[in-house]
Amino acid sequence: MTDDVTRNENTVEQQINHDTIDWQTNTGGLHIVAKRLTGRFRQWKWLAMLSWLPFFLGPYLRWQDHQAILFDLGQRQFSLFSLTLYPQDLWLLTLTLLFFALLLALITSLLGRVFCGFVCFQTVWTDIYTLIEGKCEGKTPHQAQLFNDGAWTINKLSRKILKHAAWLMIAFLTGVSFTAWFMDAYQLWHHIVQLKIPLPALISIMTVMIGTYIFAGFMREQVCFWLCPYARLQSVMVDRDTLLPHYDQLRGEPRAKLNRNNSSSQQGSCVDCHLCVAVCPTGIDIRQGQQQGCITCGLCIDACDSVMDKTGQETGLIRYASHNEIHQASAKSSWMRPRVLLYASIVLIILTGLIRGLATLSPTEFNVLHQRQPLFVQLSDGSIQNHYTLKIMNKTQQVMQIDLQVSGLEGARLKTPTLITALPSKMTTVNVFVLVPEQYLSAAMLPLTFTGHIRDEDMTDLSYQSVFVGPQ
Repeated sequence: MTDDVTRNENTVEQQINHDTIDWQTNTGGLHIVAKRLTGRFRQWKWLAMLSWLPFFLGPYLRWQDHQAILFDLGQRQFSLFSLTLYPQDLWLLTLTLLFFALLLALITSLLGRVFCGFVCFQTVWTDIYTLIEGKCEGKTPHQAQLFNDGAWTINKLSRKILKHAAWLMIAFLTGVSFTAWFMDAYQLWHHIVQLKIPLPALISIMTVMIGTYIFAGFMREQVCFWLCPYARLQSVMVDRDTLLPHYDQLRGEPRAKLNRNNSSSQQGSCVDCHLCVAVCPTGIDIRQGQQQGCITCGLCIDACDSVMDKTGQETGLIRYASHNEIHQASAKSSWMRPRVLLYASIVLIILTGLIRGLATLSPTEFNVLHQRQPLFVQLSDGSIQNHYTLKIMNKTQQVMQIDLQVSGLEGARLKTPTLITALPSKMTTVNVFVLVPEQYLSAAMLPLTFTGHIRDEDMTDLSYQSVFVGPQ
């Protein structure tokens, strides 16, 4: 019995070794210089990179007399055009983050790691850094090797300085743009020009700058391999119906170098040119199957299609397809499957709640606290007086004029002035006194409604249900 178990374990181990013998995991010793080719996926990558323009331009957008979008951590508020959100509105931010997390899971279940391949910060900045490196040191791996292995000359030194200066400038602009979301962008640049940057802003800029310079300039694909948690999680988000870049082994094998004089019917479509490996940003060989390093950018598809065109063969040897479609010629990827439907349903529910929350979010908060020390006071004329503390939160950037009234209890009147001025982006606290003649009190506790009429046609009135306390 023990011998049978041992033989089975050895068989499994041999099968695993056979399946992974050609896998090459880059642990940092290999410096990858990806070859650049034109193609539809390369064009889509450039278009996807434009999604980062709001990151750089957004902080300079003004609304009235302030920054349109500002995360003011010092004042603990988030300015969103004419609306200001406070810590009590944190549920909106939580719901937004949850929405994007589930949306990412939905997209991954359908198309794999397209976020990593087209939109991810690390991918985009690395692509720009390697573009600059290619302009300075050589566009191909061979040129780059010759340049770096060559003797140090004035030309080599100047090109190295130019490359790193461009890298540092991009990293610096990235750090400034990130920090500008948390303080006024124009004021930040004013501090930078005068070399009087506040310490928190300086720490923020330097942290993002150094991180960008190291991750995009030196670590590159190693971030995707070893640091990115999404690379580890994506394997549980895909299934056999997920569309991913696949190599069609049935059509491509056996591989052979192109030889027009001696073609064989047994030869597969793959000419073993290794161009799909040369253009891969992480340096994997897609022909060995799906691997952790694949970010589904599709550049290997562009490379392979270009070779197929040159050799007069049909494109699609490497293509976006599901596992079932590749291994079962008649199978088609199904979008209507439980995993996708579950993700889509949750995303739709969260989006509905988020839209409803934003649509019904009030620009003010109105609170009335009944003072309990004492519960009531009986005046010399027999009237009963209650003391209340009103708290009005003005989330807008304009001063509010509010006319205060009480209703719901006959004979009730305000003893204090009824006009309240609420300052913008501040909590206004007002103490008010309500008087009721004793003959109108039929119980020890009666309902009382406070109503605040805002002198602005675009805003709804404030209302709060409280109680009026009298003698037993």
